Amino acid sequence: MRTQSDEGYKHALGNRQVQMIAIGGAIGVGLFLGAGGRLAAAGPALVLSYAAAGVAAFFVMRALGELVLYRPASGSFVEYAGEFIGPWAAFASGWMYWINWAFTGIAELTAIAAYVHYWAPAFPEWLTALISLGFVMTVNLLSVRMFGELEFWFAMLKVLAITVFLVVGLVLVVFAVGDAGPQNLVAHGGFFPTGVPLVLMSLQSVVFAYASIELVGITAGETARPHEIMPKAINGVVWRIGIFYVGSVTLLAMVLPWTAYQADTSPFVTVFSGLGVPWAADAMNLVVITAALSSCNSGLYATGRILRSMAMKQEAPRFAGALSSRHVPIGGIVFTALMFVAGVALFYFLPERAFNIATAVASLGVITTWGVLVFCQIRLRRTGHRSDFPMPGSPYTNWLTLAFLALVVLLMPFADQDQRVAFYLAPALAIAITLGWLAVSRRRARRAGTVAAQPFPGRSSAG
Repeated sequence: MRTQSDEGYKHALGNRQVQMIAIGGAIGVGLFLGAGGRLAAAGPALVLSYAAAGVAAFFVMRALGELVLYRPASGSFVEYAGEFIGPWAAFASGWMYWINWAFTGIAELTAIAAYVHYWAPAFPEWLTALISLGFVMTVNLLSVRMFGELEFWFAMLKVLAITVFLVVGLVLVVFAVGDAGPQNLVAHGGFFPTGVPLVLMSLQSVVFAYASIELVGITAGETARPHEIMPKAINGVVWRIGIFYVGSVTLLAMVLPWTAYQADTSPFVTVFSGLGVPWAADAMNLVVITAALSSCNSGLYATGRILRSMAMKQEAPRFAGALSSRHVPIGGIVFTALMFVAGVALFYFLPERAFNIATAVASLGVITTWGVLVFCQIRLRRTGHRSDFPMPGSPYTNWLTLAFLALVVLLMPFADQDQRVAFYLAPALAIAITLGWLAVSRRRARRAGTVAAQPFPGRSSAG
């Protein structure tokens, strides 16, 4: 039997769907598309970047788990930021999370258009992007149950593709088929063939690859029995990070020399094509499109809930708080969809760089979100709260994670030009959010003054 939350949402997501939403958030286009280019740039040592970011992601997820069990909320970290840091932090983190998904959605839509173009070069790419957006928006507007079901099957396809690769890759390495073997980790220039700096510069794209793992926390407000389901889902994300990401990149580096990979080709396609599998490119093309659709679908879901939570506090446009008769935050979903449409124009002006710029800007939102979660957990512990699902090593692991996230940001201006665009955009975002918060604060102060000036009910102005 479905129940309804205090926020107006239905508890329509079950264990099966939440588990798969968690997996889907941990496997994305950053792995399917980004790993090839990063291997070509950094060499086998890219494994260290994935491992370091994976450790940070582990602590972020455990911090999230402690917060979710303290109080499940569809506003997720925005609600926690307001409670444990202050109203300004809730405002800032909410809009930075929206920035994250807005630019992620732009990147994914351009990726979908490009990969459909592979099959249908005569079909307009802008129309492909709009059709894709219309599809995921319809799914989100119909019901949360339909969203959960679609994400279940999207995630299933991604997991199947990665699992097939892991099995095939392991067989190739164990039986030394062709050039496969551990020797590829140190051959062709050594483990750091292009130097340590390029490994460090890859951290931003690796963090983006892990983006969306926190989505499972936002599902808590629409999950039946969250205290039972959420720890399982969060722990599931953690071990899958190790297998799907670190394991996949390690196998990629061992199956073929790092010099075999290219920035514009999926590394998984490169491996299967090398085996003489003619349909590999088409199969992985389908998986990448599915991964991109999944990301857009999740982005609309997450931002819809976050924007509604903020609109109810008058920190976002009023219409973003609208809830449909199907208990779906229609206003927030449409607001984000409009940003997706506007952002597709970036593809026309900078077709070669649009995806990388969008993902770099999105990473700023990811880092902000992770940092807020980790810091809120520190504040939760300071209240004397003790959880049945505690974050290991807190508070020391919290500060180490925050230091890692700061390092990723500080390295961005020394990386490629697309990361520099995002880094120099950060002050502009900070100023815009500060001005927005000042406007919200002044409006609240005026309203408070108006209420205070009104006479008490039942009394005349003459007293």
